[in-house]
Amino acid sequence: MSSPPPEATPSTLEPVKPPTAELLIVTGMSGAGRSTAANALEDLGWYVVDNLPPQMLGTLADLVSRTPQTLPKLAVVIDVRGKALFNDMRETLAALERSGVEFSVLFLEASDEVLVSRYELQRRPHPLQAGGRILDGIRAERELLRDLRETADSVLDTSSFNVHALTKAVADMFSTSGPVVLRLTVMSFGFKYGVPADANFLADVRFIPNPHWVPALRPRTGKDPEVRDYVFGHHGTPTFVDRFVAMLEPVFAGYRTENKHYASIAIGCTGGKHRSVAITEEVARRLSKSPRVTVNIQHRDLGRE
Repeated sequence: MSSPPPEATPSTLEPVKPPTAELLIVTGMSGAGRSTAANALEDLGWYVVDNLPPQMLGTLADLVSRTPQTLPKLAVVIDVRGKALFNDMRETLAALERSGVEFSVLFLEASDEVLVSRYELQRRPHPLQAGGRILDGIRAERELLRDLRETADSVLDTSSFNVHALTKAVADMFSTSGPVVLRLTVMSFGFKYGVPADANFLADVRFIPNPHWVPALRPRTGKDPEVRDYVFGHHGTPTFVDRFVAMLEPVFAGYRTENKHYASIAIGCTGGKHRSVAITEEVARRLSKSPRVTVNIQHRDLGRE
């Protein structure tokens, strides 16, 4: 009869890695959708603190680091509503870095025209408007946030988003926990409708013959096999896709090493219906095979004609 296994002792137990918490700082332009983003994060299980004075961020981060089981995912919304208190934001973030606190910054922005329209719709003054126009407040805020935007981990342009689109974008970025997972959005678009402002990488596939000029293919889209075969039948298409994906793979490996969670790839043709859709589908298919990567496909302008 075999003897029972020896009882585990402190020297034989496997070391347990202490859990760590995620700290996300949500900031950006007033009117760009911070409240919507905060609500979306809350729906995803994040504990959200809104309008926190920057001076309190260090205390909150220390609390979370000591009790990560209680608040494993914390999102803090900090913006110019704090007025004079916001001036210490840059030094606060530098102090967090010096103390070894890991965090990421999501910066929301939109064009001046869109922000003015949103404020006029809400009939509310801009927090930095003072006695001037809404546009004066927007420009002052954009200048105040310039350095913060340049150092943000993710910049999300919400100019073309409604509430539902922004909620989905935030969910795509933050629904999966874990710092080693890179969330990619691969988007097709039409140049005639404008270039996506928040793309990290942009590819122009208008060098491929346009299926629009083939009567049998014109009503179809890049999702249809006939259009895909036509697009990939061009001698330059397979080479382009091979090299484009090969170029992206080492970049994304570096992103994961640097704890970057999100990247956006935009692939454009004239109308966003044929070539860009077919290429986007193939690029997304290949990238989805990469380790520790999740891929979200968006066809921004499909059906817009």
